[in-house]
Amino acid sequence: MKDMAKKRSLVRGLSNILFKPSSSASEFKVVLDLEQDTVWATQAQISEIFGRDRTVITRHLNNIYSEGELDQGATSAKIAQVQFEGSREVQREITHYDLDVIISIGYRVRSPLATEFRKWATNVLKNYLIKGFVIDQERLKEQEAQINELQFSIDLLHDQAVEQRSLITQGFISIIEHYSKSFELLNKFDTEELSVRGLSKDIIYVINSDDVNSAITELKHDLIKKGEASELFGNEKDKSFKGILGSISQTVFSELAYPSVEEQAAQLLYSIIKGHSFSDGNKRIGSFIFVWFLEQNNFHLDNTGKRKISDNTLTALALAVAQSAPEQKDLMIKLIINLIKK
Repeated sequence: MKDMAKKRSLVRGLSNILFKPSSSASEFKVVLDLEQDTVWATQAQISEIFGRDRTVITRHLNNIYSEGELDQGATSAKIAQVQFEGSREVQREITHYDLDVIISIGYRVRSPLATEFRKWATNVLKNYLIKGFVIDQERLKEQEAQINELQFSIDLLHDQAVEQRSLITQGFISIIEHYSKSFELLNKFDTEELSVRGLSKDIIYVINSDDVNSAITELKHDLIKKGEASELFGNEKDKSFKGILGSISQTVFSELAYPSVEEQAAQLLYSIIKGHSFSDGNKRIGSFIFVWFLEQNNFHLDNTGKRKISDNTLTALALAVAQSAPEQKDLMIKLIINLIKK
């Protein structure tokens, strides 16, 4: 019943919009869902958008769902499309993936087309969504009699947005507000323009192994109680973890090697995940110590009192670090710093 309701909702709320990259002669249609407040694209479209072979996209999709980064049922849907098979028109249900999936794949794929798609989504898509309607120009050409009615609807939605902040408009704006920083950082990541200026030197808490080991022990007990970890979780394989902690607060010529909260936090997350010091739980421990360290330094909230790093962001960040190449270390460190700096 839920699947049927979801399909009916999709049929009512869909409209096509074009992505036309300057670096390609092709143009891609993605689907805006007015009721679900998201964008949908097929696996083939995602492959074209990011300029990667479909098998690469398939592998990323499988990893995203198998690692529990996203829920497949919540982020994919079958949408009916008309296809031509020879001279026959056939309606097929094609699996589409929402904006969360596209963004997650964007974290894993680097290509000129991917960069251009992010810029397009930040600028063009933002302008369309805030207006509350996307006008499909091809559809208007075919149905000119509906132009006046559609214009009236646009004007009505505009008035509602100004006077009442209608639910539809709020939903669209929330998409832009939620993802705009991600698009910006992804673009800077691709162009290696991430800045590490203006960092906080106000380090309240200096990392030490006793505190960290106690925190990990508490985390282990909690996860075992929930059935989410075994006795192998947090068991140190060697002395490398102690070395990682020592390197964070080391000094060079009486100066801290990492003199800011952001740099120390970024080094903790990266080094623990990539160091593989534990028999099990390296990504979870790295993520936990990262946010724990930020809290110890009163650096975990933004100016509005919200957490700088949400659960989904932390998951995506940990996976990005784990899958990054060694030569990308400096780039990953800069990305982490930019996500948490003031």
